Amino acid sequence: MKSLYFTEEHEAFRSSLRDFIKKELQPNFAKWEKTADLGRAVWKKMGDAGYLGLDFSEEYGGMGADFFYSVVFLEEMGRMGCSGVAAGFATSQFLACQHIYKVGSDALKKKYITPAIKGDYIGALAITEPNAGSDVAAIKTAAVRQGDFFIVNGTKTFITNGYHADFVEVAVKTQKGFSILVVDTKSEGFSANKLEKLGLHSSDTAELFLHDVKVPVSNLIGEDGMGFYYLMGGLQIERLVLAVMSLGIMDYALSITLQYLQERSAFGKPISQIQVLRHKIADLATEVSVAREFVYATCWKYANKQDVVKEASMAKLKTSEVLKHLVDECLQMFGGYGFMEEYPIARLYRDVRVIPIFAGTSEIMKEIIAKMIIDNQSFKKAY
Repeated sequence: MKSLYFTEEHEAFRSSLRDFIKKELQPNFAKWEKTADLGRAVWKKMGDAGYLGLDFSEEYGGMGADFFYSVVFLEEMGRMGCSGVAAGFATSQFLACQHIYKVGSDALKKKYITPAIKGDYIGALAITEPNAGSDVAAIKTAAVRQGDFFIVNGTKTFITNGYHADFVEVAVKTQKGFSILVVDTKSEGFSANKLEKLGLHSSDTAELFLHDVKVPVSNLIGEDGMGFYYLMGGLQIERLVLAVMSLGIMDYALSITLQYLQERSAFGKPISQIQVLRHKIADLATEVSVAREFVYATCWKYANKQDVVKEASMAKLKTSEVLKHLVDECLQMFGGYGFMEEYPIARLYRDVRVIPIFAGTSEIMKEIIAKMIIDNQSFKKAY
């Protein structure tokens, strides 16, 4: 059946990406889960294959592809079975480079986006602070201008790719308000501490410390004082990224659960023939299908330059909560084996718990949606 959203070219891209994942990524999952370091070589392979510049123009080394190539990429990253690996690549491409690409200078794009697309640079986005959490307006990291430089002091936490990043987009407070600076991680006064997490072990997550870091004024993204609006605009794509990846993760969880149900026997028959389990699968598959149609529709609106603050928040809320429930139900169907590390559902259970927290908690999503529906509040577009 012909898809409303995907062309034959999209599906050919999906097929080649799956082959790449099977050959270059999946054999390394166990190692990466232990080291929390993918190594530079695989980033370069991703770049050489064209997977790190899908939505960037050819001028900077990207593919200039339509957004549904990114949808394919994110689904397959979720579907491959190691969310930590997916988080690292998605963060660099869709979060760390977005503000530079949207409102940064041509010089910044060539300095950071081009090598990131090639796989030579790893990027990170640093917003969250230890005492701010979901309250972006409460960040305290300060940037004081002195001549041709900003002097930056502050701490960021829970930063994906933060430990191995070559550059970080850092949300700061300047004299004019909130702004975003690109900080080279080799700068004097910059340091990172790797954090140990419940899940997503393959991705590095770090606390960042900036002590009198000198950042050139030319590394300011867009206008000084407009950072809050840039961040809010960027959260649309961040939430869509999580929603699409969640669809892929749900597909993976269902596929390994169905395989187990067909292979495992009890009471003289495959447990896939036990009615209570069959009905659970039916319910879960229905939830996934409903979520997928809404996410695809929201992606289409985004691709066609429509404002999707409400829809992206709804998509992220729905998919993250469905995902959390689905993986819990799937693990239950594995019985005691679901609690064993040798079964991938155990890793999945740890990994997905953070998705309802990423990019704004489910509670924050509900408040955004409520403000737009009940209070008729709108959110200013930054770009």
